[in-house]
Amino acid sequence: MKKVTKAVIPAAGLGTRFLPATKAIPKEMLPIFDKPAIQYIVEEAIASGIKEICIVVSSKKKSIQDHFDRSIELEKNLNDKGKKELLTIVEKIDRMAEIRFILQEEPLGLGHAIYCANDFVQNEPFAVLLGDEIFKAEPPCLQQLMGVYDQKQVSVVGAHKVSEKELHKYAVAKFKDGSGSTYRIRKLIEKPKRGEAPSNYALIGRYIITPAIFSILGHTQPGKGGEIQLTDALDELAQQEDIFGHFFEGKRFDVGDKLGYLMATIEFALEKEDIGTELKKFLKEMTG
Repeated sequence: MKKVTKAVIPAAGLGTRFLPATKAIPKEMLPIFDKPAIQYIVEEAIASGIKEICIVVSSKKKSIQDHFDRSIELEKNLNDKGKKELLTIVEKIDRMAEIRFILQEEPLGLGHAIYCANDFVQNEPFAVLLGDEIFKAEPPCLQQLMGVYDQKQVSVVGAHKVSEKELHKYAVAKFKDGSGSTYRIRKLIEKPKRGEAPSNYALIGRYIITPAIFSILGHTQPGKGGEIQLTDALDELAQQEDIFGHFFEGKRFDVGDKLGYLMATIEFALEKEDIGTELKKFLKEMTG
């Protein structure tokens, strides 16, 4: 039985929803309280059992690589000043996992970003974690999908139910059959127009995909937004082999959305012992 040990994290997008903040700072480096968003994604992958990670970046996102590289000068400064707790935190980052960076030279879409990682995957099943979504779940959201993959040995995508007015933002699934939390997918549609969605079930940014996707991505034409869409390739894959949608247990934050970003920041900050109580008091005063 093939195990999933590799993950691809696409991080080459322009982050236009957060301009002007993302003019010079990658959206993946915007902090969710005291950690950049992409670190939460990497930590979820590691906690789920992933051993090797490939982050697909653009030429303007060197700060992502810098974050996961060792900073000898910073470590020395913290050590000399006796800031052992901060030193431990910083040292842990570059030791998290084996992380490789691949350049996506043009912003041709999510499907193209995944295709750039073909040599890294090397004909193995692999995980995809999108940086716009952070989860609070136990076990981690990705690990839940990996459990389904271990049983079925086919592609598995995360799913959740959304309101009809929100469907145009997502890839939407039409299911064949299934039970409990896992259903076989018949069709996938990328960001359907209002009234054209086949269901209220949207994909979330977590996937386990078989390597058969690469032969499809090799000929996938630009779709919605003029980009090569992973959804279109997965829809074609679903006509060739089974793909399952799995409804995860836990809480999801869309940190690519300004409100979702603020909600995630507040929720994670409330859990911090040093400021949580005071923040809760402040929020209560603000809301009356």
